[in-house]
Amino acid sequence: MSPTRVKCPTCQRELDWEAAPFRPFCSERCRLIDLGAWLTEQHAIPDDAAPPQESSAPDEQPLKGSPKA
Repeated sequence: MSPTRVKCPTCQRELDWEAAPFRPFCSERCRLIDLGAWLTEQHAIPDDAAPPQESSAPDEQPLKGSPKA
């Protein structure tokens, strides 16, 4: 049976899964590059909540006692 070959997620280098000590990465350098991307928020898990939409017209009601325009 041939060894499983995968690509490093950082540099795309092909490596043997069983022999790779930093799997799924090919090296500690690629592992740290990926970690840095997560820490600087270049990578993020998508949020299910929709971002708040900014409307052009304010939805606020005038305060009581304030003059009407």
